Amino acid sequence: MPRFHLRFLGTFLLVGLLLLAPPPAGAIPSDCPEGMALVPGGSYRIGAGAQLPEEQPGRSLRISSFCLDRTEVSNDRFAAFVAATGYVTVAERPLSVDQFPELKASERAPGSLVFQPVGGSGPIEELSWWHWVPGADWRHPEGPGSDLAGRGQHPVVQVAYEDAEAFARWAGGSLPSEAQWEFAARGGLNNRIFAWGNTWNPRRANTWQGPFPSSNSTEDGYGGTAPVGSFPANGYGLFDMTGNVWEWTQDWYAVGHEPLADGSDPMVSSDAATGDPRDPGVAKHVIKGGSFLCSETYCSRYRPAAREAQSPDTGTSHIGFRLAAPIPAPAVTGTLATLTNALPVRG
Repeated sequence: MPRFHLRFLGTFLLVGLLLLAPPPAGAIPSDCPEGMALVPGGSYRIGAGAQLPEEQPGRSLRISSFCLDRTEVSNDRFAAFVAATGYVTVAERPLSVDQFPELKASERAPGSLVFQPVGGSGPIEELSWWHWVPGADWRHPEGPGSDLAGRGQHPVVQVAYEDAEAFARWAGGSLPSEAQWEFAARGGLNNRIFAWGNTWNPRRANTWQGPFPSSNSTEDGYGGTAPVGSFPANGYGLFDMTGNVWEWTQDWYAVGHEPLADGSDPMVSSDAATGDPRDPGVAKHVIKGGSFLCSETYCSRYRPAAREAQSPDTGTSHIGFRLAAPIPAPAVTGTLATLTNALPVRG
């Protein structure tokens, strides 16, 4: 065989091996976009450390490597999106006449749900601490009398699912799936109750201390949201995967994890969702992480396995989000060119 044919045969074989062979362990590129951390893929059991029925049964899943925002999206970051696009959030729009025909025009004014402490020594009605406040939105988290002064680095709240998706499209990312989110929250620790181990520590996250919903002792230093990154990061360098604000995920809500398909990177679609039995007929998304309103005596959903259901058209003063993104593709062409040019010329 002529020598130049041998050269091209060698090149062909080398290219084939490079394309077909999996990258060696540790060769996953770590150059995630700015502000994101690499979450190296692996296997884990979603629902490990479960304490509530909707977190069970656990299922073994495989997650591919991906990038995730190190912090929740801040008010400053969301403001940049609004300034660039002119986007108007759901809470800033009047309620639809078609959707709420029974309401008066004044009752359809823009607004959102705001937490207000409830005192007294008698029984407290469930969810009585939530109030619809006209004029509450991301710029005015607690209503018209509030603003974002000094809160530029606090997580944006009063954002509905639609708002989070709009931001994700603009930023070039996506909301994480529940499986991705929980895997990332564990920070490499398998089967632990909390993101740092099995013992609760109120100083490691922004949560509620004291009798809920009447009095927060603010042992952790905050009575409401905290600036993103105020508490220690987990093993993947991710902040606030415990507490501060709940975070939207792409998954539609089902009680338990049965709807998750076998295989890698599963996600519950609207077709597979069974819904929230507490609110029949209302399709909801999974939110994760708990918030500054979760306490040891109420909610306690600041565990990686914990989950809650939220209507996609409703923002509140304790729900935000962060973005995921795929691992940037390596420059295969340049690598191939370098290897090919390095082959000796014979003949």
